[in-house]
Amino acid sequence: MSQDIDYGNLMHTAMRGLIKTVLTSVSENGLPGAHHFFITFDTRQNGVEMADWLRERYPEEMTIVMQHWFENLEVGDSGFAITLNFGDAPEPLYIPYVAIKTFVDPSVEFGLRFESAEDEDDEVPIAEAPIEIEAEQDEHHDADVVSLDSFRK
Repeated sequence: MSQDIDYGNLMHTAMRGLIKTVLTSVSENGLPGAHHFFITFDTRQNGVEMADWLRERYPEEMTIVMQHWFENLEVGDSGFAITLNFGDAPEPLYIPYVAIKTFVDPSVEFGLRFESAEDEDDEVPIAEAPIEIEAEQDEHHDADVVSLDSFRK
């Protein structure tokens, strides 16, 4: 009875749990300091709820920014709801965690990227954490970037 440990899916589950924990804290206490998030998600994923005009504009993926103005952040077990401002028009969104492709907090040079088999030409899904952030870096604060490529078969 040979069964492999699915490290890719285990890593994805842990990383999505981290996002849930962070968003729960923000929903209870607000964004601390200069923290803000760029969240890219697959708009085609089952469970994504968004206005039709947004889905037409972003038929495959969309990046939202949680920074100065957002409201109604509700964090659940399988996803989160949020209302964001699109050109002075508040729009509610629901984003399942499985739809998230990247989660980045540039204020601390932290990021997560979820890769799928279609991203890697039929390879097993893997997680890379953290991703490299394109930002000017203070000479006293360099980010360590770890790639899991070296662990692939």
